[in-house]
Amino acid sequence: MNPYEEWILLDRIPHLGAKKCRQLIEHFGSPQKVLAASFKELSTIPGLNKEAITYLNRKTSEIDIREDLKRLDEVNGRIVHFRHPLYPANLQMIFNPPFMLYLKGEVKKKDIDALAIVGTRRATTYGKLITRRLARALARKGVTIVSGLARGIDTAAHQGALEVGGRTIAVLGSGIDIIYPGENKKLAEEIAKRGAVVSEYSLGTQPNALHFPQRNRIISGLSKGVLVIEAPLKSGALITADFALEQGREVFAVPGNITSPNSQGTNRLIKEGAKLVECAEDILEELEFSYLKKEDKQVLDREIPS
Repeated sequence: MNPYEEWILLDRIPHLGAKKCRQLIEHFGSPQKVLAASFKELSTIPGLNKEAITYLNRKTSEIDIREDLKRLDEVNGRIVHFRHPLYPANLQMIFNPPFMLYLKGEVKKKDIDALAIVGTRRATTYGKLITRRLARALARKGVTIVSGLARGIDTAAHQGALEVGGRTIAVLGSGIDIIYPGENKKLAEEIAKRGAVVSEYSLGTQPNALHFPQRNRIISGLSKGVLVIEAPLKSGALITADFALEQGREVFAVPGNITSPNSQGTNRLIKEGAKLVECAEDILEELEFSYLKKEDKQVLDREIPS
């Protein structure tokens, strides 16, 4: 068994979860030592319930990860656990970060300069246009664009970054081998070539309504700030904005037509203190990025909608 197999096995054990998995690694030093620990040793871990101890001590042989490894190989995927040197630095700082990420593509240290762009799935033509323009302008400067691969604003954000050869990361609410929506399979392949498709969910996991709020905490957690473009009052994008605030990240919003339901969420965010965004400079002047490219401001100005 190679080390990655043991990380996957630990991730698959019922009754644990990310927080307990990290606690066990911190205590024992490695997944190999966790899996080799005795019932007595495991019983000394605060908060570890009897079911989890029983699985760790006696039932790991019942968990077959061969299918996980097969699927990971089929999609040319890999894992980055929380102790891996390429585990995203921004994500490491949030409350209860993922124990590990399944990914297709590549995460880089410069992805610390990331901005999440999110919004409604039912975006207007105007909303998608503004999203692509802002994503292009930011990606040209070296900012990694993070979003959730959903229809509407998410799709436009990924596309904008790709159009200028920029980096983009898609965070899924399913396994990395289950692309949702299906119409974005080609886009996901393009993203993996220029960035990464990531998930905390194991291979084969189907999209689930309960997964998406948890996915949203990763979208904001990977980023230094969150930009919301078009969001009704009940939009999941507002959940991402809430996570950003909890994580100490900046929240930005593009204002919209006061008569449009798609603008109610963004306009409310601005009223509550989110930074109003009309152009990429509004974000670049607010956040500290480490790897920004020095370009003529005219490049950005050409992306500002008239």
